[in-house]
Amino acid sequence: MIETRPTLVVAISSRALFDLDESHRVFEEQGVDAYHEYQIQHEEDILKPGVAFSLVRKLLNLNDLFQGRVKVEVVLLSRNSADTGLRVFNSIEHHGLDITRAAFTGGRSPFEYASVLDAHLFLSADSEDVARALKAGVAAATITPASPGDEITAEQDQPDQLRIAFDGDAVLFSDEAERIYRQQGLEAFEASEKAAARRPLEAGPFRRFLEVLHQLQSLAPEGTAPIRTALVTARGAPAHERVIRTLRTWGIRIDEALFLGGMDKSAFLKAFQADIFFDDQTHHVESAAQFVPAGHVPHGVANKA
Repeated sequence: MIETRPTLVVAISSRALFDLDESHRVFEEQGVDAYHEYQIQHEEDILKPGVAFSLVRKLLNLNDLFQGRVKVEVVLLSRNSADTGLRVFNSIEHHGLDITRAAFTGGRSPFEYASVLDAHLFLSADSEDVARALKAGVAAATITPASPGDEITAEQDQPDQLRIAFDGDAVLFSDEAERIYRQQGLEAFEASEKAAARRPLEAGPFRRFLEVLHQLQSLAPEGTAPIRTALVTARGAPAHERVIRTLRTWGIRIDEALFLGGMDKSAFLKAFQADIFFDDQTHHVESAAQFVPAGHVPHGVANKA
């Protein structure tokens, strides 16, 4: 039978889902054989949640919140072998995550399977896998691990609501405007954006993911808001108009739009209580990761060598 419900597919690596720092350290310091032995010896030891764990739980919970009107699926993509991956599946079962599909590639990059799955989003701790997935047309981000003292476990005022925040240029939109800013400066950037205010920006790598979120939002049961989105951008007036008109042209609603005019984004993301924030610039990601889970999108001029 053909699936007719709107579907959201998210592919995630085991190191983004669970805290695998200790076993990864064994791999880096002692090699693959020692890692293999370590994982088998500890396969009954349940892994602690990783940076993207809460996001995944909320994504899967959408199936209940939407009362079966949508289908959200999370698929595990891992460089582990099936043998060493048993610990990961044991942990998935222990934590009650409804994840039934997985690809264990035995050391080979799993990014190609994200494309085969037609995934709308791929999250990984491996920056090379993320970069290759982006080149293959999949929205992808490198998850930034939490640091000691980070406050990403703070309770939300609506704990069941999924909150996702996006940067604009090179994430939702192309990097065409960012290129002008870097080559000619702020004044030229603002003048160019004001002149092009009625010409929509080209799509960036996360447009399709945002479109699916918007589609799901439109099907939410009356009186509920299971998903909330935000645009958090360093743009300010007069560069705001082109962004607003671009989203209007796309037919996409963003719940909150923060035009910060160069201010640091981290405090605003903490106030928004984002479950994840996507940005193309590492310093914004590192700043945000003090308070919320954050993913680096290695796309656009800011990431050119």
